[in-house]
Amino acid sequence: MLKTTGRVGVVLFQLGGPDTLEAIEPFLYNLFCDPDIIDFPFARLGRKPLARLISKTRANKVRHHYAAVGGGSPIRRFTEQQASALEQELMAAGVNAQCFVAMRYWHPFTGEAIAQVRAAGCEEIVLLPLYPHYSRTTTGSSLNEWRRLFPDPVRTRVVTDFYRNPEYLDALVERIEEALGRFARPDNAEIVFSAHSVPLSVIQKGDPYQQQIEETVEMLMERGGWRNHHRLCYQSKVGASRWLQPSLHRGLRDLAAEKVQDVCIVPISFVSDHVETLGEIDHEAREEAEGLGIRRFEMTRGLNDSPRFIRALAGLVVQAMGRDARVASGQAETQFVAAD
Repeated sequence: MLKTTGRVGVVLFQLGGPDTLEAIEPFLYNLFCDPDIIDFPFARLGRKPLARLISKTRANKVRHHYAAVGGGSPIRRFTEQQASALEQELMAAGVNAQCFVAMRYWHPFTGEAIAQVRAAGCEEIVLLPLYPHYSRTTTGSSLNEWRRLFPDPVRTRVVTDFYRNPEYLDALVERIEEALGRFARPDNAEIVFSAHSVPLSVIQKGDPYQQQIEETVEMLMERGGWRNHHRLCYQSKVGASRWLQPSLHRGLRDLAAEKVQDVCIVPISFVSDHVETLGEIDHEAREEAEGLGIRRFEMTRGLNDSPRFIRALAGLVVQAMGRDARVASGQAETQFVAAD
């Protein structure tokens, strides 16, 4: 047990999501205004007009996804549940912790979380992006926003990724076993890992996301000991540029052509259910699979507030607090931790 006296602020980062249909377009505008997402020559001049155009076009395309999941994204609700469960887990472990939620593109924004952290008088901060795999488009963007808005001289530690964490992997194995158990013959189901895609240009600049996703798939198959055939696909592509392939849509067509009848989808890069899982996979991809003649289509539940996953997050926080090496960043003393 790690006992602390001063209050430790734990900030959980997520992308966020529109809570109403009317919020879809402004949410997307915030997303595509992010310099870590949209970057090109003279971007300072063209980013906002381009973001306005993309968000308007994209909003019309994805509106039915949000309508299918109740008219808004549930990601805030699930993330706040995770924060509450994590706070209780840390307190039980002797850490005087208070957890906060910082969404990148919708409420509660990073600035709102910072106001709460300051009001709580936290003496130490652990930044915990809820992206298991590092990408500059997710973890990088969230941390950049934090640094822009929080120059305070508070000792800060950062968990940069946690895709190798054993408890996290076990939480995923648990969800996969649960989903496979819904098939009459679990060993016959094709396991399809689906990760959020990113532009190839990001990967070509050295982003480790693709390599970490592929490594996660290998570790999970070894850890689960399944004999099932499996493959990796990507989803949620936006725009005409080249993104990681194959797409989930392509994967489903390939499965149908191979006469695969049972398909188990594992959203590999997400830690909670939201529009990409409930809308894109469990609604749109399910309908597509049925139209292609796939007999049984199952999707694993999000980790959400899985006790095993919450224990993994608590372990990451405690591990980060116990490290000694630090790197100065602005006025704060910041430690970067890639957690195993």
